[in-house]
Amino acid sequence: MSTTPRKILVTSALPYANGSIHLGHMVETIQTDIWVRFQKQRGHHCVYVCADDAHGTAIMLTAEKNGISAEQQIENVQLEHEADFAGFNIGFDNYYTTHSAENKELSEQIYNRLKANGHIAEREITQAFDPEKQLFLADRYIKGTCPKCNAPDQYGDNCEVCSATYSPMELLDAKSAISGATPIAKASKHLFFKLPEFSDFLKDWTRAGHLQPEVANKLAEWLDAGLQEWDISRDAPYFGFEIPGEPGKFFYVWLDAPIGYIASAKNYCDKNGLDFNEYWAKDSTAEVYHFIGKDIINFHALFWPAMLHSAELRTPTQVFAHGFLTVDGKKMSKSRGTFIKASTYLEHLNPEYLRYYYATKLTGSVDDLDLNLDDFVTRVNSDLVGKVVNIASRTAKFINKGGNVLSANNPNPALWQKFVEANNVIAELYEAREFGKAMREIMALADAANEYIAEVAPWTLAKDPANTQQVMDICSLGINCYTALITFLKPVLPKTAEASEAFLGTQLNWSTTLSYLGEHTINAFSPLMTRVDPKAVKGMVDASVESMPEAKQSSSTDNPWLTKEPIASEIEFNDFAKVDLRVAKIVNAEHVEGADKLLRLTLDIGEARNVFAGIKSAYNPETLIGKNTVMVANLKPRKMKFGMSEGMVLAAGPGGKDLFILEPNEGAEPGMRVM
Repeated sequence: MSTTPRKILVTSALPYANGSIHLGHMVETIQTDIWVRFQKQRGHHCVYVCADDAHGTAIMLTAEKNGISAEQQIENVQLEHEADFAGFNIGFDNYYTTHSAENKELSEQIYNRLKANGHIAEREITQAFDPEKQLFLADRYIKGTCPKCNAPDQYGDNCEVCSATYSPMELLDAKSAISGATPIAKASKHLFFKLPEFSDFLKDWTRAGHLQPEVANKLAEWLDAGLQEWDISRDAPYFGFEIPGEPGKFFYVWLDAPIGYIASAKNYCDKNGLDFNEYWAKDSTAEVYHFIGKDIINFHALFWPAMLHSAELRTPTQVFAHGFLTVDGKKMSKSRGTFIKASTYLEHLNPEYLRYYYATKLTGSVDDLDLNLDDFVTRVNSDLVGKVVNIASRTAKFINKGGNVLSANNPNPALWQKFVEANNVIAELYEAREFGKAMREIMALADAANEYIAEVAPWTLAKDPANTQQVMDICSLGINCYTALITFLKPVLPKTAEASEAFLGTQLNWSTTLSYLGEHTINAFSPLMTRVDPKAVKGMVDASVESMPEAKQSSSTDNPWLTKEPIASEIEFNDFAKVDLRVAKIVNAEHVEGADKLLRLTLDIGEARNVFAGIKSAYNPETLIGKNTVMVANLKPRKMKFGMSEGMVLAAGPGGKDLFILEPNEGAEPGMRVM
């Protein structure tokens, strides 16, 4: 690994200024913060910038609902976000907003370059329009009855009951979810970025080491299928930046949001007397890294580099995508209390517990991460308290009694050599974002140190004054081992490292060579970390539960689900017997390009079936693979614009995020008939 100082700019995805930070968001910011702190600890000039994504129709409507201006809405949310991130010790060098003078200037500049280079097209499109609110409606703001199966309360592009797709204007009894008015069709001029013209560039760029291999492979599917022009404009009323020369037209939020990375960097450079062009000019030699979730990879690895290339700016050195968070093996749930806000966690638990637990699970690939709450308690208590901090607590008291000065004698050079040899190995794992492997290396060293201390038992030797020097030598080695361990863990545990520096009387700098402390003076030891209290975890979960309306026992008609969706009219048994329900194994699940609500499922019922299911709002496709579910196997195949759907999976719930596929008990096998 190079020891020459590097110039590095790092960003994480911009949280939307319309809601609270939750533990899913924290996967990314903790991952990014650990990597940034590691780079700084190794002596590199590393700057971490981020911002709130502060534009769009949703923010405008929320502000209106709250009776405040959009500007006040985003300011309130930004203060909340900054407090949450600070609570988790996220060390941003600059946390900004996309609603800034810098972002307006840069968005206009980049757009004008795209237009001058012939990469902007314009054409008229027809959309659903709310005549009462005088607002064009995105699909999610239109509800009505499915034109295929007559299911009520469906969104404007896809039925969550029968999985049919359609245009919003095909909905029966369509209503605006904002005003309740009946939408009308209205034409409007829109501006488009000519993304297909960058296909060859993107095929090369995505294979040039800028992406993880699995991400590059996924993007290759989209590139081979053919890119579409990207609609970059929205009509007034819209909270955002007006497009130069286009009155009443605003930049779509996904155009100015990534430019917010540049704007935040510019704001930081201007405040600190740095040359902004050293990071973003086309000939920049600095390194630029984006940490993002895999759900927004198309924006960051297709639209974004193509825009930068056209605007004659540098493209990212690398885009690092990560997976999603599950809790106890399932998607986060408000009803189960596992949709946990950052602020709720901080009210109950030490943020460094979660930083460490995430670090043990994070890899350099796009794997999902599971927060198993029982394992969380066990792992933190065992590793951090039982192993690492235990070394200091077992040995420091003998050094304190002996005058607080460490011995320069090393009684076990072989043990210390393990730490020396692991130094750069652990650094390389941090660099590669293989944090889980790094934590395993660190804990193996902690195990070795604890085994040695337990074997020589200084507490027993100390009973004989003749062993005083030997005890000091042993315990000084223990303190050296602890110093190395907490140095390795400093990117993960910044506050514990800070407390350790006060105890050790030294700054924990990570050199390429591990040095043994000589006759060094330490301070009195005080507890550095307490154990996780399972009651605090339960309190956090209980505080996160959002109860569904309770059903009264007196009358079944008071049940909210029966009230909302009354039981259908009676059928004969022969009617039911016509439906062939089968246990199906989900052997593959993936997003459907261009569909807001559909996932493509490959089901095994003894033969392979392709089914489109309207469950995207509730499930990440990767979490479904390997599960058993129940499908209607004899439903007539239906041709959809995305392909042929050969059945239907069964799910329950009101829709949106609260949608649950049926899962048969253990023992049910693919192909079995449901009786």
